Amino acid sequence: MDKSLPIIESNTPIRRHPSWIKARIPSGENYTELKSLMRDLQLHTVCEEARCPNIGECWNSRTATFMILGDICTRRCMFCAVQKGKPEGVVDSDEPRRLGEAVEYLMLNHVVITSVNRDDLQDGGASIFAECIKTAREKRPSCTIEVLIPDLEGNWDALNIIIDAKPEILNHNTETVQRLYRRARPHADYQQSLTLLKRSKEIKPEMLTKSGLMVGLGETVVELLETMQDICNTGCDILTIGQYLSPSSQHLPIHRYYTPDEFDELKETGLTMGFQHVESGPLVRSSYHAGEQARSTKLV
Repeated sequence: MDKSLPIIESNTPIRRHPSWIKARIPSGENYTELKSLMRDLQLHTVCEEARCPNIGECWNSRTATFMILGDICTRRCMFCAVQKGKPEGVVDSDEPRRLGEAVEYLMLNHVVITSVNRDDLQDGGASIFAECIKTAREKRPSCTIEVLIPDLEGNWDALNIIIDAKPEILNHNTETVQRLYRRARPHADYQQSLTLLKRSKEIKPEMLTKSGLMVGLGETVVELLETMQDICNTGCDILTIGQYLSPSSQHLPIHRYYTPDEFDELKETGLTMGFQHVESGPLVRSSYHAGEQARSTKLV
């Protein structure tokens, strides 16, 4: 990857994806069964809410990322398809029990639990995260648990609540380079995200930490590599890198498609920086192949 070349930018969304951006149309017995289970237990998944292109592959492999604390996010990130609005303080205290039942029924070996941002709650939903970890572990003791958490508005007491519940992996996505935060993540702070990752590792060094980046939002290669190094400097173990795909014309446009070879280069660069594992590819998302990532780091 030539660091001297600028990212190719466009003022309008790119309508046609290149040939390497392909995802199967969701179908199959496992997909249908898992969808029915989520409806029966009244559970949300980020796979559906964020319109993940890998939903067919993952659900047919009987893996899913549970999204707790409802399906309405208090943030208005311009890259995300999750519904935005005011949840008005509603918290489903029975949700951890139902999530535990799903983990047990699916006989999961690795589970990912994420949430919408809940800035309306004093602890950002940390206590519900902790209860979900507890019930998942009770129902399926052999299952390793990964949480993908919001920034909690820098509430480190809330962060401690989650870490005290002892997830094996704590994930917080940095998402993009610092220059693009105001446009892509207007209610988030780049340094705060890095601090969250760093503090998490300092509090519990044996816990794996993880973060994710999207590419194609208008960053330069130099900015991208600097961001990868910033994340690595927090002690982060696992990094995911995937192509940004605009959910609609109301979201940020795609400025560039990275090629598969470029994603391979980014992976090699990340491993050279010191990450234990780098998952890099056009359709990679934060929890894509999460179980395999855990195994690659000798967690399971």
